[in-house]
Amino acid sequence: MRLAIPSILANITIPLVGIVDTAIVGHLSDAAAIGGIAIGTMLFDLLYWNFGFLRVGTSGLTAQAYGRNESIDGHPSGVPGECRKILTQSLTIALLAAFFLWAIQWLFVTAVLAVVPCSAAVADVARQYFFVRIWAAPATLMLFAMKGWFIGMQDTKNPMAVDILVNVVNMVASYMLAVHTPLGVVGVAHGTLIAQYSGLLLAIAIMAFRYGIVHVSLREIKAAMKWQELRRMMSLNGNLFVRSLCFMVVYVGFTSLASTYGDTELAVSSVLMKLFMFFSFFLDGFAYAGEALVGKAFGEGKRNLKEIIRLLFNWSIAMGLFFTAVYALWGKECIALMTDNTDVLCAANRYMGWLIAMPIVSALAFMWDGIYVGATAGVPIRNSMIWAAVGFVVLYAATYHSLGAQALYIAYFAHLVARVIYLSLKWKSLFV
Repeated sequence: MRLAIPSILANITIPLVGIVDTAIVGHLSDAAAIGGIAIGTMLFDLLYWNFGFLRVGTSGLTAQAYGRNESIDGHPSGVPGECRKILTQSLTIALLAAFFLWAIQWLFVTAVLAVVPCSAAVADVARQYFFVRIWAAPATLMLFAMKGWFIGMQDTKNPMAVDILVNVVNMVASYMLAVHTPLGVVGVAHGTLIAQYSGLLLAIAIMAFRYGIVHVSLREIKAAMKWQELRRMMSLNGNLFVRSLCFMVVYVGFTSLASTYGDTELAVSSVLMKLFMFFSFFLDGFAYAGEALVGKAFGEGKRNLKEIIRLLFNWSIAMGLFFTAVYALWGKECIALMTDNTDVLCAANRYMGWLIAMPIVSALAFMWDGIYVGATAGVPIRNSMIWAAVGFVVLYAATYHSLGAQALYIAYFAHLVARVIYLSLKWKSLFV
């Protein structure tokens, strides 16, 4: 709970940013603007999810290094050299990746919007949003790496402070810039830009004052980036990269396919996905605790591993049941908080059953992810998402002719079930 509660408090604020952005646009403009922000967000999903390994891989590797150091020395003094090396590697990769994204930004957005079916009004809002927010890439990717490193060091309070700052600044700046300046809808992108660099400055300060890491020398970078030092990280990250591509098939596919049903259905899918992600980020608090504790247990020779897994699942299932009850009782009210557009509200009623059903299945899927990440078990993590992406595509292809937009929600649910089944079948070979 010491690890989970700060992560939960931080994660609760993460979906609030998207919810506030959608709510601002939903009350400020029409369905096309809501759809444009959804497509703009999807563009960053396409980019940033590919670099999810910067957080996920860093967390598992750091937790195991921390566990090995603690089991040898009794209690770590300062920052273990192996943990510092992992941080150096992750931050260097993050900066190189950000510069690459800056270089390809125009080609990327032009290519994606050429193949994503959406109206001219939606595409125009998406472009404006993208070309502002892309300048936050270095801050965003470096924060991925830092957050993973903090979690691996059994520290969730400091990333909580960073996340809360980022999201509070984002909400305030987005509102002020969108509502009280001529920027209008695109003000939410400027708000994100300001917030990401605010968070980076705080994370750097924490590194200096809490961990004594004031700078990283060029010699350290050269030593850490040698292939023999990078081999394990790159092997894990390669599997996690494939996993990220499969996530894109599902999440970006969901938004792209929703756009084919018109601006209203796209707006509905955007609102519902924000609510899907609200409880998932809440559950991720326990998944992050799983990454830290399972990784540390592996570093210590699997000490107390079964007990850790049992407790994690008890809590995650309880949270899943809680959100199922919340959405069953107040789902329509949650949707109404995000938009007052009558067409969107009426269309959303058709999908309430999916909103109610998602939390408990998601709880199992996310918890297994956290446990496998802590074990740095890249291959089963990768394979589970390959099967999940296949399930999403197959179910949608089989049902969209007869069920229309309902097929999207069937396919999304199927991908969660596929992840749970695969990881449940594989766990004994790795953890027993």
